[in-house]
Amino acid sequence: MDWLINLFTTTDSVAHIVLLYAVVIAVGVYLGKIKIGGISLGVTFVLFAGIAAGHVGFTASVNILSFLQDFGLILFVFMIGLQVGPGFFESFKRGGIMLNMLSTALILLNILVMFACYFIFFDTSDVKNLPMMVGTLYGAVTNTPGLGAANEALESVFAHQNVPQIASGYACAYPLGVLGIIGATIAIKYICRISLDKEEKQLNEEEEENSNVKPHFMHLKVTNSYLEDRTIAQVHEFLNRDFVCTRILHEGHVITPKGESHLHIGDLLFVVCAENDAEPIIAFIGPEVEVDWKKQDEPMVSKRILVTRPSINGKTLGQMHFSSVYGVNVTRITRQGMDLFASPSLALQVGDRIMVVGPENSVMRVASVMGNSIKRLEAPNIATIFVGIIIGILFGSLPIAISGIPVPLKLGIAGGPLIIAILIGRYGYKFHLVTYTTTSANMMLREIGLVLFLASVGVKAGNGFWDTVVQGDGIKYVYTGFLITVIPILIVGTIARLKFKFNYFTIMGMLAGTCTDPPALAYANSVCSKDAPAIGYSTVYPLSMFLRIFTAQIIVLFFCGM
Repeated sequence: MDWLINLFTTTDSVAHIVLLYAVVIAVGVYLGKIKIGGISLGVTFVLFAGIAAGHVGFTASVNILSFLQDFGLILFVFMIGLQVGPGFFESFKRGGIMLNMLSTALILLNILVMFACYFIFFDTSDVKNLPMMVGTLYGAVTNTPGLGAANEALESVFAHQNVPQIASGYACAYPLGVLGIIGATIAIKYICRISLDKEEKQLNEEEEENSNVKPHFMHLKVTNSYLEDRTIAQVHEFLNRDFVCTRILHEGHVITPKGESHLHIGDLLFVVCAENDAEPIIAFIGPEVEVDWKKQDEPMVSKRILVTRPSINGKTLGQMHFSSVYGVNVTRITRQGMDLFASPSLALQVGDRIMVVGPENSVMRVASVMGNSIKRLEAPNIATIFVGIIIGILFGSLPIAISGIPVPLKLGIAGGPLIIAILIGRYGYKFHLVTYTTTSANMMLREIGLVLFLASVGVKAGNGFWDTVVQGDGIKYVYTGFLITVIPILIVGTIARLKFKFNYFTIMGMLAGTCTDPPALAYANSVCSKDAPAIGYSTVYPLSMFLRIFTAQIIVLFFCGM
């Protein structure tokens, strides 16, 4: 049995280190699936499993724990950045600006309440109390990347010596943080006297009003005498509206039209446009009719084609000249589950699915040009990920001297890779960087990074957890964390409803996204049949994640270093 004892006690062996992480992660993931009142802590329970392992002496050398902690954090935040990058700047359009302003106000209120609790309930002469409150703050808002950023900044402030294990405060505040976010969201419903049925009805009405942005399909008969012998390009110019004519039935013959194709009275057209453009197009061209497209000279097919060839990445539909070069028309693009109208200025990205209409042999030729290889798409673009990480590390290491801060400000291994990942995710195609990864691949890499980070932080914090929490100020971290969670949500949520009249389900998503809390989003989705919570969540999530990470370092470097 000596070999088994040595396996668990020889901290420098590779087998011991692998066994440590495997046990902590497996136990944490399984325990995190247990639901109490329909709510589970999820993968974050790995932190608690790590604390338990560290407390009983099941640990590894500090250098190894620190390396895996930092590497896991880099991988985690970079994959988050790639995911949110494409929609980061678009989230500020229309109502997104106000939602992001409310989200920013909530983040600032979290910080203000944290400082208020620190001055009211804690001994400010103890240098370690403020860092512990920072850990409590990020447990209260259930934001793990912020914990990582704060921890990294603390190591620079304390020069890697006697760094406060702020994961203890995080662990104390996290459970009530999850419950507090959901509970405060429910409280807003009663404070503002909200009827869920009325909110659903409002969403249905808004959905009908906004349906005009979706692709609309119709068969039209040319009856306007002005159009006799006019080209499709001339019709486009006169109407000044985007539409795609994919087929023309003229005197019993079906053709795939081009811009220079002529129209004649009695021609039958298959037109795709944005729904709000349908009525004026019908009024100008002619009425909708039923058409049997089977009576045609050559087979016409509609096929969804997958863009997988890297050379196509970033090219606009206008640059591809589908109609003039290939004799086909593209009617719509499906990107990340959303249908987009095929306007000439729309840039193609790897992973897009394009709907192509035309003769079968021409459609197959386009498929060959686009790639249309699911196997190629499923292969992760490892090079782009690690090139981005290299740039992110360099960017995060740039020192920024700010008056009043004792050490230069750096975005660090959390902020640097996050910002670069967001920029690559949004603009990488312009530099021919293929940033597409399948959702499953992104989630896998992100979860691996997260569990490595949580396990490392937990094991390192476990050694002093009993003295810090159970025999120390653990109860204070719990109730101050609850105050940090609930007070800002009640204030911002009530203002969002009473002042700005946002739909309650949108507010629920906004609050969950600001706290980057998936359980709160899951609860919101469970009480709403529409996607309003998910839209609210995704609108504020990118900026919130960035601000959580950035403010974590600002707080530590400016206040903890003084």
